[in-house]
Amino acid sequence: MRLQTIAIILTIAISSFSANAKAKKEAELKIGFVVKEADKKVDVMIGGKLFTSYIWPDNVMKPVLYPVMTSEGTEITRGYPLKPRAGERVDHPHHIGIWFNYGDVDGFDFWNNSEAIPADKKSGYGTVKHMKINQLKEGNGEAMMVTTESWIDPLGKELISEKTDYHFIAKGKTRIIDRVSTLTATSKTVSMKDNKEGMIAIRVARQLELPSKDEVIMTDAQGNPTTVKKMSNDGVTGSYRSSEGIKDDAVWSTRAKWMDLNGIIGSEKIAVVICDHPKNQSYPTYWHSRGYGLFAANPLGWSVFTKGKETLNYSIPAGKSSTFRYRFIIQSGADLTDSEINGYADDFARKY
Repeated sequence: MRLQTIAIILTIAISSFSANAKAKKEAELKIGFVVKEADKKVDVMIGGKLFTSYIWPDNVMKPVLYPVMTSEGTEITRGYPLKPRAGERVDHPHHIGIWFNYGDVDGFDFWNNSEAIPADKKSGYGTVKHMKINQLKEGNGEAMMVTTESWIDPLGKELISEKTDYHFIAKGKTRIIDRVSTLTATSKTVSMKDNKEGMIAIRVARQLELPSKDEVIMTDAQGNPTTVKKMSNDGVTGSYRSSEGIKDDAVWSTRAKWMDLNGIIGSEKIAVVICDHPKNQSYPTYWHSRGYGLFAANPLGWSVFTKGKETLNYSIPAGKSSTFRYRFIIQSGADLTDSEINGYADDFARKY
């Protein structure tokens, strides 16, 4: 009887331990939302820790995901201009978190709009307005948020209505953001003329930039110059790698199914990957990814990337829609192999 009693006690203890471990694991992967309408943001929480926030402040000119954190709580996005940090760049004030817009929509520049644009030049810029949160669906391992935005011209007229599904996914030390955005031309055909400024992007922390080489002067779609200065390379560890095996600064203007940016912040090895989708226009996309921290994919700006050999002047007919799908992977602790990234990309292609 004594042995049987011990066996029963052990069985109960093991079952209890397994149940507790499972509950703890589920709690760690629980993805929820904290809505703060007064602050114009929705926090995305994973296991009780901030992963990112969907924010729509009046001074940003489009909704963005900011900040973006690894599973360990390390911020991978640049702080400037919202929360500047010592030692980071202060160029391109419109580069905030993760965003989605374009440099020429019916002649208006949505990409470069920011507080830095003088009032006498605002007539050339468009704004993406957050309209509402349609749906929030929490869950273990995956959660979804659906939003509506309005792309308006300087006089407030809507050109495009946007509906976006955000899927937030957590597995171990991997964090994923799937963004599926459907753009509908509201009342008339909307042109999205060939332009290098676009379309899905993240501006990363200084540590994930590529080491600086020379001072560079960049010119935006309106002809305005911005100087990107050479800086100290202490702690700067970023390196690009594309699905086609192209690396670092050479990735700019090339086409690829995905792009990996890896580096180290503190002692944490980090990989940030953007995957294109086979159903997207121009797949595999051109990459507008720069060493100074702009990591972007642009499916609509062919001319600058081909040195004028090819041009795409895209448009959305009145009342019709176009959908753009992108996956962000944020991996903590290690870079991802080509095989691992291809697995994530294939899963993304099947899912949407």
